[in-house]
Amino acid sequence: MDPKGYFALVLHAHLPFVRHPEYDRFLEEDWYFEALTETYLPLLDVFEELARDGTHFRVTMSLSPTLLSMMTDPLLQGRYVRYLDERLEALAHERRRTHGDAYFHPVIQFYHDRYGRLRRRFVEQDRMDVTRAFRALADAGHLDILTCGATHGYFPLLAANEESLYAQLSMAVRTHRRILGRSPRGIWLPECGYKPGVDRILNEFGIQYFFLDSHGLLNADPLPKYGVHRPVRTPGGAVAFGRDYESSKQVWAAEEGYPGDFVYREFYRDAGFDIDQPHIHKLLHAGVKTFTGLKYHRITGKTDWKEPYHSGWARDRAAEHAGHFLFNRQRQVEWLASFFDRPPVIVSPYDAELFGHWWFEGPQWIDFLLRKMAYDQNDIQSITPAEYLDRFGDLQTVQPPECSWGAGGFHEVWLNGSNDWVYPHLHAAAERMSALVNRFPEADGLLRWALDQAARELLLAQSSDWAFIMKTGTSVDYAVKRFKTHIHRFDRCAAMAESGGYDEGYLREITERDSLFPDMDYRIFQLRPYI
Repeated sequence: MDPKGYFALVLHAHLPFVRHPEYDRFLEEDWYFEALTETYLPLLDVFEELARDGTHFRVTMSLSPTLLSMMTDPLLQGRYVRYLDERLEALAHERRRTHGDAYFHPVIQFYHDRYGRLRRRFVEQDRMDVTRAFRALADAGHLDILTCGATHGYFPLLAANEESLYAQLSMAVRTHRRILGRSPRGIWLPECGYKPGVDRILNEFGIQYFFLDSHGLLNADPLPKYGVHRPVRTPGGAVAFGRDYESSKQVWAAEEGYPGDFVYREFYRDAGFDIDQPHIHKLLHAGVKTFTGLKYHRITGKTDWKEPYHSGWARDRAAEHAGHFLFNRQRQVEWLASFFDRPPVIVSPYDAELFGHWWFEGPQWIDFLLRKMAYDQNDIQSITPAEYLDRFGDLQTVQPPECSWGAGGFHEVWLNGSNDWVYPHLHAAAERMSALVNRFPEADGLLRWALDQAARELLLAQSSDWAFIMKTGTSVDYAVKRFKTHIHRFDRCAAMAESGGYDEGYLREITERDSLFPDMDYRIFQLRPYI
């Protein structure tokens, strides 16, 4: 017997490719190490424990090609072990420093135990490659892993050169197959950025479905009969699932969302800023105060005074919030089912890093939610979009408008006065790259090396992350430098191919630095799938 409705939890996991072998340590590499520590490994723990317990659960999760590339990179794998060891060493000092402190010593012990477990898991169980665990969960049917653009390029603004869309998708599918052993059925369009015609290209790659923010479905032509709670087929053949605003708001909203509860961990209080001790200084980069991941306080309230974090209290509150969320979804599907001719689907997409990194208790909340959904009621069941399509394939055809899930719902986050200067460079480089593909359809030797690296550098320059960072005002100098560096490297590689004069030392250097996509083929920049 079918439930009254279905729930699709969708987590978008992505980070830009940050790898700097030219330095012994690099501040921005910590973005990845923090995400592993606080989000990816804790989520794997949750999913694997659910599977061991025989709990029915389904989760959909994108692993972007740049993230997969970092997860499988030996340099970053080794540096992550160092990252954990440095924190374990600092925590040993912290345990001695807080001995006898009834308020903060338990928090230090909590972190010491946690980091020890994470290190054992990463080194002994995962053998330093967490993609194995994600692949096993997908093989068991618990996890549907989506692809993304190769470097998270923002499709609506790259579409001036459709060759760029084909390149982003070709390398995405290649990477997904190489690392995860299967072709992706679905995709997380970078930033949910959609433009009519993208659906046709997705269909050419065999990608069956994608996601839009609520307004992307609700403003479609004709209007979807069932709103965002049933997917629609687009003219290009791919299926679009719409974001459910109500369930998203309960988690995301700044004021009424769960992560702001006063017993949860305070993100902005960190030992890197609070504690003036030599063992904490060793965690900093060149003495620059920064986040270390060691956060000892709970939110407490809208005050500068913060009380010590209590993991047991936070865990209990996560269970309460999971029950509250499930109750609301039950009432929601009960109401929707009253006028649907088949069970509705509630699609709740989030950035994966919300769970664990920003909202420390987020993975626990997911654990409680999926367990309660499996054991405490029969109204709603977790499902993947792929499973929903397999069961209910008869869909209304509509044309969604150009849209995104960024502020304003259109393109203003990635095209504004802070970052609009990047696009003339990107469009000119894409035209030049496609011309090189036409000029040299069967390159080999040094020519092939230069062309492959040119394609690699252009994909890296196309990352939407650089424009996003420029807009938000965080790490702007780094984003500007990365964009300019990749455009410069592209230009030099393209010039080598055009002139026939090669600098092998330079090619060797930048291939070592920008080492992702080992199966690169420059011919991905053409108007057909090249996978």
